[in-house]
Amino acid sequence: MKFKNFRDFYPTYLREHDNLMCRRFHFIGTCIVLSLMLLLFFTGNFVLLGLMPVAGYGFAWFGHFVFEKNRPMTFIYPYYSLLGDFKMFWDILTGKLQAF
Repeated sequence: MKFKNFRDFYPTYLREHDNLMCRRFHFIGTCIVLSLMLLLFFTGNFVLLGLMPVAGYGFAWFGHFVFEKNRPMTFIYPYYSLLGDFKMFWDILTGKLQAF
């Protein structure tokens, strides 16, 4: 499946995240990544850069493999998937998408 732009990609991305537990794990991982970004900004500790993908992808992939039972789209569409994760995080945060 090919996508011309992120707008075409996002509905498919959401269908791959139907399970509420998977969405929760994505949300938690993104919260940790954003917290690490803030911590990096205030401390200048660049070791935190290495923890960001571990936290973000670790939680997200756990949600996919354990609850969603599918393969993360990151493996096929890494850039759109990263954008999708932040958009889904925002949609959950603003109440447009259910996760809790």
